[in-house]
Amino acid sequence: MKKKLLAVTLVAAMTASLAACGSADSTGGDTGAQNSGDGVSITIFNSKIEVQAQFEEMAKEYSETTGVNVEVYYSNDTVAAHLATKYSSNDPYTLSMVDAKDVYSLAEDHAIDLSSEKWVENTNYALSVNGKVVGFPVCVEARGLIYNADAIEAITGETFNPDDYVTLDAFQGLLEKLVAGGMETPTGIMKEDWSLAGHFLSEVYETQDDVDGFITSLHEGSADLANNPRWNARMDYFDTMMKYNYAAASAIAAEREVSEQKLAEGEIAFMFGGNWDWSMINAYDYSEHMGIMPVPENTSDGTNKKLVGGGSKYFFIDSSDNTSEEQRQAAKDFLNWLVFDEAGNSFLTEKCALVPAYSNIGAAGLDPLSVSVKSYADAGNLIDNYNYLPDDHFSLCGAAFQKYLAGQTDRAGLAAAVEDYWSSTTPVEH
Repeated sequence: MKKKLLAVTLVAAMTASLAACGSADSTGGDTGAQNSGDGVSITIFNSKIEVQAQFEEMAKEYSETTGVNVEVYYSNDTVAAHLATKYSSNDPYTLSMVDAKDVYSLAEDHAIDLSSEKWVENTNYALSVNGKVVGFPVCVEARGLIYNADAIEAITGETFNPDDYVTLDAFQGLLEKLVAGGMETPTGIMKEDWSLAGHFLSEVYETQDDVDGFITSLHEGSADLANNPRWNARMDYFDTMMKYNYAAASAIAAEREVSEQKLAEGEIAFMFGGNWDWSMINAYDYSEHMGIMPVPENTSDGTNKKLVGGGSKYFFIDSSDNTSEEQRQAAKDFLNWLVFDEAGNSFLTEKCALVPAYSNIGAAGLDPLSVSVKSYADAGNLIDNYNYLPDDHFSLCGAAFQKYLAGQTDRAGLAAAVEDYWSSTTPVEH
């Protein structure tokens, strides 16, 4: 299958490039990776499950080549809870890859200053706290409606142009055409709380004119979510997706892997998600022409012509006495390897299918979803992520959204549940 061929090619290329790791980077300097070996051990916490296998493979080869022993860990627990346990046991990770909100909450006590690192000049997405760069951006990610153009065109006989379907009315017309042509259920919906609440619901906040003001109004109980235009525009779209969902009869039982496969192989044509989904799509016999488009809405505010996204996932290096200076230097060398070494670049863009957050990293090897994201980013058509959701937003609002998906509550009930959540929580300070 395509994935196997790609994996063999990448492993060979990565091994060959790693053999030269530490000799000279793309700027003519030294990555330093080979100088920080000699038995130094570093640990990496990865909060992005889609690339755990890739990180484990990379760590093994990086360790063999540089002499730095690298171990990669993943946890199903919330990041805050998991890292709190590590801190309390005086066993922090050398490098932690987390969301922006986690960097903001943890950096002052647990992260070193990275302001003088060379890579800072190559990105617009580094995170700073109290005037110091503390967060290394791993990639750029964006969310929207993933489409399978080949599957659509096979039925319509016409070239698929996402720009033709920015309104919900036009999108509904296309879905009807697909149904009439034999694709009875052209959409899929991921049931996971992080998708429903962390990605889809958060776009209701992110597309408001004043995001912080809107969150404040929710917390203070003055927001009228049920009558908010952005809420209703998004929910009109979601209802349309539910109507044509292949798993409509058991929507809450649909497995993500099944939905990804159906989308990849053209059994369905649309699914809300992000460019990170390619790490699962490419496991199947995927169609060549796929991409991400903005969520179709009957709106005139321009949000239906943009994706939501930006810098996504950030490394910070532990500042405690439990991490030695040698380990911190090895961690810095690893970050420089990602940015300035050909093998590090290949690992990010080809192996992990991530859109680079650095101007010096080429994008020739990007997958179709990432190509879409990069095109919107380059054109300035990304709506910023809201990076300050409370840790329990995914689980609590996700559970409420799952009830809606399962037909156990209506739109008004879901709106009330979201309002109840915000009125009983404290927004993250920033």
